[in-house]
Amino acid sequence: MQEVSRYAVGIDVGTTTVRAVVGHIDASTGTPTIVGVGQAPNSGMRKGTVVNLTGPGKAIDEALGEAERMSGYQVDRATVSINGSHILSTRTDGMIAVGAPDHEINHDDLARIEEVATLGKIPANREILDIVPHAYRLDGQDNIKDPVGMTGTRLEIDALVVSALTPHLVNLQRTVETAQVAPHSIVASGIAAARAVLGEQQMENGVALVDIGGATTSIAVYEEGDLQYVGVIPLGGVNITNDLAIGLKTDPEVAEKVKLTHASAVDRANQQVTLKHANESYTFDTQDIDEIVEARLEEIFEGIQRELKKAGRAGKLPSGVVLTGGTAQLKGLVDYAKNYLGLAARVGKASGYGGVADNIDQPQFAAAVGLMLIDTAGSQRVLDNGHKKTKMPNVNLKKAGSRLTKFFRGFKA
Repeated sequence: MQEVSRYAVGIDVGTTTVRAVVGHIDASTGTPTIVGVGQAPNSGMRKGTVVNLTGPGKAIDEALGEAERMSGYQVDRATVSINGSHILSTRTDGMIAVGAPDHEINHDDLARIEEVATLGKIPANREILDIVPHAYRLDGQDNIKDPVGMTGTRLEIDALVVSALTPHLVNLQRTVETAQVAPHSIVASGIAAARAVLGEQQMENGVALVDIGGATTSIAVYEEGDLQYVGVIPLGGVNITNDLAIGLKTDPEVAEKVKLTHASAVDRANQQVTLKHANESYTFDTQDIDEIVEARLEEIFEGIQRELKKAGRAGKLPSGVVLTGGTAQLKGLVDYAKNYLGLAARVGKASGYGGVADNIDQPQFAAAVGLMLIDTAGSQRVLDNGHKKTKMPNVNLKKAGSRLTKFFRGFKA
C-alpha cells in the first residue's frame, strides 16, 4: 500500500496521441510533483472510441514507458480518460428513508441514495462514470451540500449522472490492459481537463471547459461549484488538417505543418508563406489557408454553441469559456471564440502541481495532468469539485505482468 500511495498517474488516451503524466505525491502536503511525462502517436481509434485494441495499447505502452524512465517509477495502475460522443450527462433525483429521527446521515446512506437515484434511469447498456450531487434535502431542508452528520428521517438528492456506452468502456479497459496497466478509474476527458485548469471561483460563477482535441471536442459546463453538463462533438483538429490537405492540394503531413505554423482563426492581410518538408519547399497564400480554417472552425463552434444551448448556458457564463486541447494553440482562436460564442475566452493553463517538465503547461496536456490530479485524490475520496471517482464496471481485468519487464518496455526493439 505504501508503494501505491507514493505516485499518481494520468493517461489521456486521445484519438491521435496518448499522453501520460506521473506525479510523486508529497506525504506531508498531498501535493503531487510531476516527475515523468510521455507521449506517443496513437492509432486504432476513431472520434474518441477504440476500434482496434492493438494500436492504442501500443501507444499507451510507449507513452507510459517514456514517463516511467523519466520518473523511475514502475507503473501498474493509472486513472485513464474516455472520450467520444457516446458520453452523456443526465439529471436525476431520488429519495430514501434513513431511520429514526435521531439517525445521523453517514456515507452508507449517501451510497444508497445514489443507487436509488440511478436505478432504472440509466439504460442497461450504459455504465456510470460519475455521480455529481448538486443538492440534498433532509426532512424538507433544501440546498444541503453535505448532509453527513446531520440527523433526519427522509433524505432526497438532486444529481447529475455522467455515463458512457458499456462496449466503448470495456474496449478502452481492455486496450489499457494490453499495456499491463490496471485502470484505477476512468474519467471523461473534458472533466479531467477541467480539473487541471479551472479554479473554484470560475466554477462557482459559471464556466465552460472546451477541450478541442484531434478528433473530438469535449464540453463541460460548471456552475455553483458543480458540473452541470457534459457533451462531446465528433470534430477536432484533424478535420482542419484534412480540409487543408484537400483545399491546398497537398499531403496531410504538410497540411499539419501549415496548420501549426501559418493557420489563423481570424482574418488577416493576404501574403505568401513558405515551409519546408522532406527537403521540398511549399508556398501557399494565407487567404486560402484562412478560408479553409474558418469554414471548419465555424462548424466546430456551431457544435459547441449547440451543446451550450442544451445545457441552457449559451451566452450566460460569467467566467466564459476556457480552451484546452492541442487545437487551442491555433493562432487567434481565443478571439474567434469570444466573437462566435459571445463570451469571455482564454486558453487554460494547468495548476495544482509542483515540478517543471517540458510542454506540461501546454493545453494539449491539460487532460493528462487533470487525470493525474484526480488519481492523487484516491479512488474512494470525494474530490474538491464535488466529483466522485468512476464506478468501474464489472470487467475481469488480467493481472499486470512482471514489473521489471514493464519498466524496460521502452527499450524493446
